[in-house]
Amino acid sequence: MNVLPLLLLVAGSAAVAGAARRTPVPAPLLLVAAGLAVSYVPGVPAYTLDPGVVLPLVLPPLLYTAATDSSYLDLRAQLRPVALLSVGYVLFATLVVGWAAYLVVPDLPLTAALVLGAVIAPPDAVAATAVARRVGLPSRITTILQGESLVNDATAITAYKVAMAAAIGEGATWTGGVREFLLAAVGGVLVGLVLMVPIHWLRTHLKEALLQNTLSLLIPFVAYGAAEWVHASGVLAVVVVALYLGHRNWQVDFATRLQEEAVWKMVAFLLESAVFALIGLQLPVVLKGLGRYEGTRVAWYGLAVFLVVVAARFLWVYPATFLPRALFARIREREENPTWKGPFIIGWAGMRGVVSLAIAFSIPLTVHGGGAFPDRNLILFLTFTTVIGTLVVQGLTLPPLIRLLGLPGRDAQAQTLAEANAQAQASRAAERRLEELLGDERNALPPPLADRLRTVLERRRNAVWERLGSVNPVTGESHDDTYRRLSREVIGAEREVFVRLRDHRYIDDEMLRTLLRRLDLEEAAAYRETT
Repeated sequence: MNVLPLLLLVAGSAAVAGAARRTPVPAPLLLVAAGLAVSYVPGVPAYTLDPGVVLPLVLPPLLYTAATDSSYLDLRAQLRPVALLSVGYVLFATLVVGWAAYLVVPDLPLTAALVLGAVIAPPDAVAATAVARRVGLPSRITTILQGESLVNDATAITAYKVAMAAAIGEGATWTGGVREFLLAAVGGVLVGLVLMVPIHWLRTHLKEALLQNTLSLLIPFVAYGAAEWVHASGVLAVVVVALYLGHRNWQVDFATRLQEEAVWKMVAFLLESAVFALIGLQLPVVLKGLGRYEGTRVAWYGLAVFLVVVAARFLWVYPATFLPRALFARIREREENPTWKGPFIIGWAGMRGVVSLAIAFSIPLTVHGGGAFPDRNLILFLTFTTVIGTLVVQGLTLPPLIRLLGLPGRDAQAQTLAEANAQAQASRAAERRLEELLGDERNALPPPLADRLRTVLERRRNAVWERLGSVNPVTGESHDDTYRRLSREVIGAEREVFVRLRDHRYIDDEMLRTLLRRLDLEEAAAYRETT
């Protein structure tokens, strides 16, 4: 097995994604552009998107890390709009895009057109949520986009299976399609519900962080595989398990959380970088074998499908936003009246991604009876042009559009105030507990050590309030920022001494690692990530 192309893909995509962090262009767009450019460089190997790899091996970990980072409570609060987008919109887009393709492309069978509709129905919100965080969209819109991306793949894959059964001659019916959709959805949720409690119990009873993180890496594949084994939705199983584990992550020990966060950030970074680069690298594969479809005619088909995809999302988003409010007084009483701007951003954030291409590449070459699948290469091309079109057109214009509409972002002052109040309550509880413990003779400490514990609690409580207060007139730092910077400086001085002592053989490498880990933990405690 030649692993060099895989290593080149991972290394190259990581380098491009890293460079994108220094530019205003979102990383997914730069990766797709780099993939397109590299695909025609002489000597570059052909990278064929294998659905047998993407769907069971790439999709589960991406879903898992996105779901564990999501808020179960926020998603539950936005359940209606998330469900309307992730289920209702995907089915609506499947029918509208399929019917439009059937009308636009001569001799394209309706069943094949519906396969195309199901393939490009689900938006991939990775790029959209990345832009949302960078620009500072309201948390409600970000939550809706995240929630949609967690569930819509399950809807699209099930719709694809139903449309595919009809296209290849398996005699699928509307009744059978609805039954298969319900079985897949309910089965996926049930598998997730069955797995989440024992997996969480195992996570909390394993005593070593390495074992816990090994389990963490296996969880999405176990949940996905178990659900697919019983012909249920592996996507929903992964999402249910991940939401539960993320909601109860506080019950896992601190060492596991620190290590797990670093591991999953790396995994998500590499996978997301690689899959967006793979999108661009598919161009030669997609163009190969278009046959009778070529030139301006096939370009027109691509443009028409892209425009229908964009328009269909707006046709769904606005009624789904305002119609429930018009019909139900309880919704009007419970929720604020939305403006037209929020739904417009949600409508424009419907970028497609690697899942659509992976599903398209899984279309079989033949139908029952041995004949070729009708217009398979055209479906691949239209999927590719739609993915590229939405990523480039919508992805590039989304940030300036958000700024132009002037949507109110997150109130940083209010968030800091809420954080300070929460920290104050927690610190008071910790101080009461500390005095109770110190009052027990079994916990007797010398006064300097007892005062040190009190000082740590006081500094933790005051640090957030200081961010609301005055700053250093010379550096612009708050007192807390200055404290953290000085802590890193003095810890760095200690670290240099330890290394020098190792180099002069006063201590060995094992002791050096022990001392450095102690400093690393102190530096982690003193450092607060602000981005």
